[in-house]
Amino acid sequence: MSRRNTPPKRIVPADKKYNNVHVTMFVNRMMEGGKRSTALAIMYRAFEIIEERAKREPIEVFEQALRNVAPAVEVKPMRVGGSTYQVPVEVPHIRATSLAMRWLLEYSRSRGGKNMAEKLSSELMDAANGQGSSIKKKEDTHRMAEANRAFAHFR
Repeated sequence: MSRRNTPPKRIVPADKKYNNVHVTMFVNRMMEGGKRSTALAIMYRAFEIIEERAKREPIEVFEQALRNVAPAVEVKPMRVGGSTYQVPVEVPHIRATSLAMRWLLEYSRSRGGKNMAEKLSSELMDAANGQGSSIKKKEDTHRMAEANRAFAHFR
């Protein structure tokens, strides 16, 4: 992999129904085998379930969940003098959002439930309220960075 050139960031169009870029990005990550219509149907059904249960605007719950799950710091392995250290580094905003989406999807898929829309809505509501598996993953990441704070000078 080349270290010299980074590919340009692709501009993702906003979602048609909610006019939100994050919804499109989330659907793109949820999609399996190119089945966008299925992924969109699951997402919109999850939003309907959130609206029924939480009595709040589903896009607000979704954005709050993303903000709550996005990590501020993570550890990166850096090789210094023959040994590898786990060095804590700040997470760029784009990567933090990407990690949050990945974790929300991962833990909603592993969650027990009837169908994906219900599992996704439950995970999003839990994350918006500051609990759930994806929040635990963020806290574990922060704890790991805090434990390795002594190696921060290798940055």
